[in-house]
Amino acid sequence: MRVALYPGSFDPVTNGHLNIVERGVAAFDRVIVGVAHNVRKQPLFTPEERVDMLRQAIGDEPRVEVVAFRGLLIDYAVKRQATVILRGLRAVSDFEYEFQMAHMNRRLAPEVDTVFMMTGEEHFYVSSNLVREVARFGGDVSAFVPSHVKTMLQGKFKS
Repeated sequence: MRVALYPGSFDPVTNGHLNIVERGVAAFDRVIVGVAHNVRKQPLFTPEERVDMLRQAIGDEPRVEVVAFRGLLIDYAVKRQATVILRGLRAVSDFEYEFQMAHMNRRLAPEVDTVFMMTGEEHFYVSSNLVREVARFGGDVSAFVPSHVKTMLQGKFKS
């Protein structure tokens, strides 16, 4: 069974993230969407909120599991018996960091490969950071996130 782990902060989940999940399901037997606790970031949403957000967006796809995890990504991949780490790329600027991480992960666990998927071109310019920024100032983010995520963002920025 080919199991892919698709990790990220997903703060919030965007349509670009969902594009990668859909395409991951087409390419692999199972996809584990891993909500990472990133110590370098100050998230807007709690890990539990991000997991719920993703579960609502993905729906009842039986081959997708959404979980939160802590620690090294590669350790979690090995623990879950993932053979692939699935990473989405938007632009060339994403590649350098992802390339370094892929090589480090390969060094730590040679049995786990990294597969890069380009986000659909309609999502190239969309990032969670940009979505949060637009939402913070009352802009319309409905083209970039599912409707329930838009509502959650509005709730966070009401005050």
